[in-house]
Amino acid sequence: MPHTRHPATLLDLRKGEEAVLDRIDLPADISQRLMELGFLPGSRIAASFRAPGGDPRVFRVDGTEVALRCETAACLHLRPAAKKGAASPS
Repeated sequence: MPHTRHPATLLDLRKGEEAVLDRIDLPADISQRLMELGFLPGSRIAASFRAPGGDPRVFRVDGTEVALRCETAACLHLRPAAKKGAASPS
């Protein structure tokens, strides 16, 4: 088992962690609204905090903090974010 943990969905991000949005698995109308809020494939997203009880959770995307219910966050799939300053693979 690998020693590094890679979050699979927004729900898996811990406070302060960043990842890149890979895809949204939600109905078109909800996906469209999330994209209007900045949740675009390729966007860097960071976990900010969670409400008491754990739902909703707050994420920072494109300089804005957005609260999402856990059931929605679980449908936004991620890939690991490259470290800041690291060259991206060609």
